[in-house]
Amino acid sequence: MPHILVVDDEPGVLKGLRLSLEQEGFQVTTARDGREALNKFRAGDFDLIVLDLMLPEVDGLTVCREVRAAGMTPIIMLTARADDVDKILGLELGADDYLTKPFNTRELIARIRAVLRRAEAPSRAAQEGRVAVGDLVLYTRQRRAEVAGRPLDLTPREFDLLELLARHPGVVYTRQELLDLVWGYDFTGDDRTVDVHVRRIREKLEEDPSRPRYLRTKWGVGYYLEAEP
Repeated sequence: MPHILVVDDEPGVLKGLRLSLEQEGFQVTTARDGREALNKFRAGDFDLIVLDLMLPEVDGLTVCREVRAAGMTPIIMLTARADDVDKILGLELGADDYLTKPFNTRELIARIRAVLRRAEAPSRAAQEGRVAVGDLVLYTRQRRAEVAGRPLDLTPREFDLLELLARHPGVVYTRQELLDLVWGYDFTGDDRTVDVHVRRIREKLEEDPSRPRYLRTKWGVGYYLEAEP
């Protein structure tokens, strides 16, 4: 039975999430502030953390940083603000996914199950520096990639872009977020640079680049890597 730590300073949210998650067969521990969350995390053994960013005592980003420094326990962030800065910071600090409040509990549960499935990948893969999404595999130490055993001839920037998306499958990134995370915050070029690199990656990755299975477009938003292509 997966053990989940739910961290939120709203009693109603905690109560509702505990009830819903327990009905789905999860073991649930709750915390109402960042300090309590860190204490329980250090004393317990959790399979995943649902973490609100706006917390008293210690904020959620600090909790995320501390958890990630201690290991690879998956984290799903909750934020009341549709603020790209919060999302980018959280993902940079190591969060695996995010939801903006108010959210649908069924969607959260689906995301929890998806993140847990990805976390069940053999530890050997992590030791080898391997990131896999379906039959797409990236070897981060050697900086090489293959799909269904076929090598992909990627440029360094293409590899960086694909690695970011592969580490967070299903998470949609805007062009600006991809520029900030892959090219750097001081990049002054046009955001269409991202479109060019996506097109080139698709030409190498996809059987039919005009109908991509892996590197998908969320129209009007951005790009994501299909979690289960």
